[in-house]
Amino acid sequence: MSQAEGGKEPFECCHVVINSQEKVSDVYTQLEKLGEGKFGKVYRLQEKATGKVRAGKYFRTRTAKEKEAAEAEVQLMNLLHHPRLVQCLAAFQGPAELVMVMEYVAGGELFERIVDDDFEHTEPSSAQYLRQILEGLQFMHGQAIVHLDLKPENIVCVSPGSHWLKIIDFGLARKLAPGSPVKVLHGTPEFMAPEVVAFEPVDFTTDMWSVGVICYILLSGESPFQGDNDMETLSNITAAQWDFEEETFSEISEEAKDFISQLLQKAPRRRLSSAGALLHPWLQHPQGPSSTKLLSKERMKQFLTRRKWQKTGKALLALNRLTLLSQNPERKASEGQDEEGLSLMWPWSRHILLCTAGICGIQN
Repeated sequence: MSQAEGGKEPFECCHVVINSQEKVSDVYTQLEKLGEGKFGKVYRLQEKATGKVRAGKYFRTRTAKEKEAAEAEVQLMNLLHHPRLVQCLAAFQGPAELVMVMEYVAGGELFERIVDDDFEHTEPSSAQYLRQILEGLQFMHGQAIVHLDLKPENIVCVSPGSHWLKIIDFGLARKLAPGSPVKVLHGTPEFMAPEVVAFEPVDFTTDMWSVGVICYILLSGESPFQGDNDMETLSNITAAQWDFEEETFSEISEEAKDFISQLLQKAPRRRLSSAGALLHPWLQHPQGPSSTKLLSKERMKQFLTRRKWQKTGKALLALNRLTLLSQNPERKASEGQDEEGLSLMWPWSRHILLCTAGICGIQN
């Protein structure tokens, strides 16, 4: 246990060695399910010896590829000991699954907190949130790790009564090495950088583009590249087409708009780095009294509603598709689907989507 930021915030971290001698159930009691993803499921856990609450990320490791991916995430988390980043505190390897025991972050998503009636949302408070996000990113990038999936769902509050933030979900993060370009086939369309859409090498400024999108939404409740469908969204990103809507940005400071403008640059080399962004005047200098005006929450509520509908719709489409494939084994074989059908569908469908949009840059 160490103290972070002048002793204001407890910060627990440790170097994790995967435990294959004990079962996770020997040490923790499994409580309710918190969520699930392509990797597996997340449960709330309680440590038997201390009563401490944790989160257990259960990875399927039935294949060598699945096991390698889970172990790689544990090793990557060992490089990310910083109070702005969620921590891995233990890991257990069983016959068919690996469980990462994570700190339990109970405050919920930042954007969900902001729309609460008792939560003040101002430009200065937004600058404080961005500063915390950038502190976490600066540490990550210093470890040569790029997150590659920064979005509002992955920015969470430490506790219901706290304004401390953490970045979560490093399942898509990659460690970069000089001379070894990395191209990726994943991400959330609305927050993707142009180089991801074009299947060009990513770098640390790929995360900075996503920070620019998050900041734009935080201050306006509007999404800068959102189209009527994924194809239109990706096309807008590729063209780097965006502006400051007069209605939503009329009371936002010029410093804040300049901050966003220096992040939403199509050319990665022109974007601010995490260290450079922390030195930007918007984050360095306190805002004047006029900037404490409350920002509208209505557009943010509409944004969150749309995001929930999007997730529900895509989940239903994926479920319907898997149902059709399961009923037709020959079709399943011909399309190269396996147990990881959900994860394989995204690159395949995105390839078609981008080609249809005339911006195809993916090689299968």
